[in-house]
Amino acid sequence: MEARSGAPRRQLCPAGVMLLALASLLSCWLPSGQAKVYSRCELFRVLQDFGLEGYRGYSLADWLCLAYFTSGFDSAAVDHEADGSTNNGIFQINSRKWCKTLQENTANQCGTYCTDLLNPNLKSAVLCAMKISQQPQGLRSWDAWKRHCMGKDLSDWVDGCDV
Repeated sequence: MEARSGAPRRQLCPAGVMLLALASLLSCWLPSGQAKVYSRCELFRVLQDFGLEGYRGYSLADWLCLAYFTSGFDSAAVDHEADGSTNNGIFQINSRKWCKTLQENTANQCGTYCTDLLNPNLKSAVLCAMKISQQPQGLRSWDAWKRHCMGKDLSDWVDGCDV
């Protein structure tokens, strides 16, 4: 039997399907779609569940103050530094020393990818912040905490947030 000359040709992958596949793939890499800006008391409860109250001698108010002045409680905050490094997530953890980027020579002392620090579940960010707070400087490792929180009455940060 001969094939008809007027038969439509099959496209293996229509352009629309390719665009949809590409958009889906890109959405996996872009954390902004997962961004979460916490309220003060919502973040209080999350940090409390992670056991940060009293961790290394710091109160939940210290951690809340730090998160506010670094990221405004935004889990997907990214700030680009002049040296090419980035500050990532709710605690603005720097890529030079603490997390892995696509660059080969990052120290990655937290053993995580910088993009993991942008996850709204905060697990990687909290674990890395806990590791940083174990350093001799503690929360003084963050300039924002030194400038805005250290030595101040922070009771307002937790007022009304009791579980």
